[in-house]
Amino acid sequence: MFGLSDTVIDDLKGIFKQYPNIEEVLIFGSRAKGNYLEGSDIDLALIGEGLTFDTIMDINIKIEDLELLYKVDILNYMEKRGTPIGDHIDRVGQLFYKKDMADK
Repeated sequence: MFGLSDTVIDDLKGIFKQYPNIEEVLIFGSRAKGNYLEGSDIDLALIGEGLTFDTIMDINIKIEDLELLYKVDILNYMEKRGTPIGDHIDRVGQLFYKKDMADK
C-alpha cells in the first residue's frame, strides 16, 4: 500500500496509536497519488484535537528513531486548512490511520 512495506506501515501506525488525540492520519503527495518513486518521502497529515507543536516534535523523534529508508514529513492538518497544502490534502489525501481501526 502506497509503495510501503507492511512493516513500515505498522511501525508508523504503532507510533500514532500512542497518541489518543490523533483521530486520523492522511497520506498525501506522490504516495497518495500513486506517482511516487522508490525513495519518495512520506507525507502525513495528522488530524485530532489538541495536537501541539511539542506533540508533533515528539512524534517526529519517534519516527526518526525507526531509521526508515524514507524521509517522513508530518504536519497538523488543522493548521493547514484553507492553504494550498491543505487544499492539496483535501484533493488527494487518503486515509492512512484511523484511531478506531488501529487494532483491526
